Amino acid sequence: MKWISQEVETYLNAKEYVDTAVVPLYSVAIGGEMKESAEAAEFIGLLTTHLERQFTGRILLFPPFTYLKNDSGEKVLGELKNWEVNILEAEFKHVFYITSDIEWRTRENELDGAVIWVPSIPLEQMNDSQKLKMMDSQVKQLLILFTQKWHQKA
Repeated sequence: MKWISQEVETYLNAKEYVDTAVVPLYSVAIGGEMKESAEAAEFIGLLTTHLERQFTGRILLFPPFTYLKNDSGEKVLGELKNWEVNILEAEFKHVFYITSDIEWRTRENELDGAVIWVPSIPLEQMNDSQKLKMMDSQVKQLLILFTQKWHQKA
């Protein structure tokens, strides 16, 4: 389910079946790395949208957690942990963070949720069918990771 009013209403009526929160992490760089930052956000956005379609009824796709690349790691981690506390208090059993920012790999042990790092693939040169094939391939790999994490906490 996506973060839109109709699907959130469906979630509220079927909370017992939706046990997983997915939070895309967007690093925003202004200046020299702006294009790479935008490419990564576009990639993670498309990937999480495809992932949500695959797991409709099991996950709620939250809006992206967006932060400035040059902000302090502690500040950003503190803000994300606040999101996490609220998500877990809402009785989600699993939280997945999906990002192309490799820095999160070093902070994963400070979060209760699972950080999934996926290297960004520039999409601008691909046509729609190429993007779809590539996203399907990526989602198949994530499917395995999600299933493993679900079984670990079952």
